[in-house]
Amino acid sequence: MVRWNISATAPDPGTIHAIVQVIRKGGVIAFPTSTLYGLGADADNPRAVSSIFDIKGRQAHRPLLVLIKDEASLPELVREIPPKAVLLMEAFWPGGITVILHAGERISNRLTGNTGKIGVRVPKHPVAAAIVAQLERPMTGTSANLSGRGGCPDISCLEERVSARLAGVVDAGPLKGGRGSTVFDLTIDPPRILREGTISEHRIMSVL
Repeated sequence: MVRWNISATAPDPGTIHAIVQVIRKGGVIAFPTSTLYGLGADADNPRAVSSIFDIKGRQAHRPLLVLIKDEASLPELVREIPPKAVLLMEAFWPGGITVILHAGERISNRLTGNTGKIGVRVPKHPVAAAIVAQLERPMTGTSANLSGRGGCPDISCLEERVSARLAGVVDAGPLKGGRGSTVFDLTIDPPRILREGTISEHRIMSVL
């Protein structure tokens, strides 16, 4: 396993390039998000996506969210972008909120957990944003832990059963921890919060 030590605020482009090459070859990495470390893999690679489920011991019916470079990348992933989604993205991206939309035809059932839905977010953390920008593909953004266990705000608390199966670890130092992004489902009417995180329901409703 490769370990990259990287600045959380000014990630080295050469290091980002090395990380992206590992992901493009199907490797799974641990990487920093705004609150906790996540597990990143090429969301377009079915074998890499399956590895995420295996590493976490995640049930097949539970979908994985993906991280994208920007809003312009969204039409390739979803069937439609409702006006309410546009409002939320303009207000809270990058970071803050994961929007659940109807997945497009190119998205594998493995990634969506056979739900036909996909959760999408633009990352705020400079390292995560740099990785996704250079990868130029959607990347998984699930937490770096065993399913049902607590999240990991520091690489030192990454469980051996997880780290032993990774191709690399991106260490940007301790993260602030706490709640992750708010997950908001826009495929139902009325739309609703599936998990309240850093963005409160009040703030979402005030935008909508």
